[in-house]
Amino acid sequence: MASRIRAEDWECPLSTTVEQVGEWWTLLILHDAFDGYTRFDQFQGNLGISSSMLTARLKALVADGLLERRPYQTNPVRYEYVLTDRGRSLRPVLVALAAWGNARLAPEERSMVLVAADTGEEVEPVVVDARTGRRLDDSDAYVFAAGPAASADMLSRYAGRVPLRAQGA
Repeated sequence: MASRIRAEDWECPLSTTVEQVGEWWTLLILHDAFDGYTRFDQFQGNLGISSSMLTARLKALVADGLLERRPYQTNPVRYEYVLTDRGRSLRPVLVALAAWGNARLAPEERSMVLVAADTGEEVEPVVVDARTGRRLDDSDAYVFAAGPAASADMLSRYAGRVPLRAQGA
């Protein structure tokens, strides 16, 4: 699939991530994988996706290292698609997207909620800084800044922002 990222955005982690996982079917396939689906027919049956589209998306997810293709049957050979560590690391992103979607709904309008596996109690996901525990949804308290590998264009974009400070400095 041809890239939709502009050349000047290749160093932007948001642009490259959206290029990789921002496609509609990709997120839904990953959601199903987090729910325990591993087989082609499971994904297809749950999503109602065409065989050709599912094949293309699964190939891309395997190529990107988010899913691993493993044989589960030898005659005929059939494969399952299992989340890799890299794929599992996307779970907080999907949880945050679902929480954002649910936030605009009244509790009785929510068709899917996140609950604690041991108690069944609904939880409210938030994104926090691992060091301080502070919520990151305050757009005045947290801003993007140029990182150590920033090009001249990226440095220009974030000129005047608080520069990156090394950990422990």
